[in-house]
Amino acid sequence: MLQPKRQKYRKSFRGSLNGLSQAGSTLSFGEFGLKAMDRSWITARQIEAARKTIAHHTKRVGRLWIRIFPDKTYTKKGAGVRMGGGKGEVEGYVCVVRPGRIMFELAGVPESIAVESFRLAAQKLPIKTKVVIKN
Repeated sequence: MLQPKRQKYRKSFRGSLNGLSQAGSTLSFGEFGLKAMDRSWITARQIEAARKTIAHHTKRVGRLWIRIFPDKTYTKKGAGVRMGGGKGEVEGYVCVVRPGRIMFELAGVPESIAVESFRLAAQKLPIKTKVVIKN
């Protein structure tokens, strides 16, 4: 799964999901893209599940770009732990996704295969998405 090689700080603040995606809102590499229409944290596991689904459906033909990276830690306290005692331990890594962000791009496959593989991948993600096509 994706995670940073090193970080400045071990635990991060929750941050804000407000606003729209500024960077990464247009197709840069491929002909087809999967665009976020919602805001959420996407975990490293969800990104990997979507990547595997796209690779499986396209039979690894063409080129896939993953435009998001889980570089934010999220923490969780154990079950049955009382209030206080500080912040919980690092549970995993997430990527903050805002509306308009292109998450995956594909090139070198027919449109029907790209749209279907993105539809299957979108079922693995916790947000509404849209398939965009380069003009």
